[in-house]
Amino acid sequence: MAGTDEVATAALEGAYREEWTAIVATLARRLGDLQAAEDAVSEAFAAAARTWPRGGVPPKPGAWLTVAARRKAVDQLRAQQHVSKAGLAPLISAVGDEREPVDPEVVTMEDDRLGLIFACCHPALAPQVRVALTLRYVAGLTTREIAAAFLAPEPTLAQRLVRAKRKIREAGIRFEVPRADALGARLAGVRAVIYLVFNEGYAATAGNELVRVDLCAEAIWLGRVLHRLLPDDAECAGLLALMLLTHSHARARVDAAGRPVLLARQDRALWSKELIAEGTAVLDTAVARRSPGPYQLQAAIAAIHAQAPSFERTDWPQIAALYGELARRAPSPVIEVNRAVAVGLADGPLAGLAVLAPVLASGELDGYGPLHAAHADLLGRAGEATSAWGRAIETTDNSVLREELQRRAADREAAGRDQREADSDQRERRDP
Repeated sequence: MAGTDEVATAALEGAYREEWTAIVATLARRLGDLQAAEDAVSEAFAAAARTWPRGGVPPKPGAWLTVAARRKAVDQLRAQQHVSKAGLAPLISAVGDEREPVDPEVVTMEDDRLGLIFACCHPALAPQVRVALTLRYVAGLTTREIAAAFLAPEPTLAQRLVRAKRKIREAGIRFEVPRADALGARLAGVRAVIYLVFNEGYAATAGNELVRVDLCAEAIWLGRVLHRLLPDDAECAGLLALMLLTHSHARARVDAAGRPVLLARQDRALWSKELIAEGTAVLDTAVARRSPGPYQLQAAIAAIHAQAPSFERTDWPQIAALYGELARRAPSPVIEVNRAVAVGLADGPLAGLAVLAPVLASGELDGYGPLHAAHADLLGRAGEATSAWGRAIETTDNSVLREELQRRAADREAAGRDQREADSDQRERRDP
């Protein structure tokens, strides 16, 4: 039987995983200060580590920690008032008011967490900072984990978070859901941050891993939270469906040596049927609301891939059509690159090259590796020699992706060399 210390430690670790973000969110809303909220919650956990082994784990650890953190915050404010003589009495009263329910399972806590998401994703903050704040205070990752995920030194990431929290306090950014007339624009930013996290996990921009499963999992968790808090928003559902359907391929995307496996060569038996079923169900619910948007369109494309029995039997014309609608609703050169690939598979490489030509001519994505990889592949399928593989390799920072591009370039060169030799032999036989 586990001892008292072990039981208390396990309860404390569980509370940290499950309650930390909710308690920070509740205090941040009351204090208007994320750093002060974090400090008070840290003191509450320290108090629990001292108290629970002696007095036992409370029936509702989250409620105990919330009350303790609130009292620590009041103590901090009183100390500040004593030193600065600032008029903090109203804030002390608001923070110390224990008439609100403190059970983490009540709706108030969920509203606080949603408010925290909006504060972390505020447009006044730089995009990279929004991602880091969201991972730290909504997903609960440590500073070390976030720094490792984005290959940044931990002190640099820590300072970035400190500056962001200071800006939130000084700018008076509120920890609440925006008014109805501003919700749409702000919600789009929240969804974008979550999708940025997912994309970094799905295809890491740098480092020696292709897939960062931990980041994908955090993004999906955030997507679930957002969908649960805003169940009537079709695009929140579309975002969750997109991530679930895309992540269903994760086990098949790298081989035993960690090398990328192209979609055409993936073992579809490794695809997660559970994630595909869940993603499809979420997408169906979103589509039924008849409020289409970019995330739902991308999820529909992912669903076609997920349901296709093979690469060759994929409905490429339908995917190309969906990309066309996506380009109309949310035009971007990156979407045009993806559309070019789909059109090339639906209507032939020359058609795909025609879609890609304006993107290449603009130079807007000149440093974007997938553009040059798509260009090289389309040119190769059209039977044209190309130096685009070299440019694709140069513009790819992820080492495993770069090695895969080098292999593909070498394979294309070998195939072209074999074809040239075969053509030469045929000419010699024809013209001895």
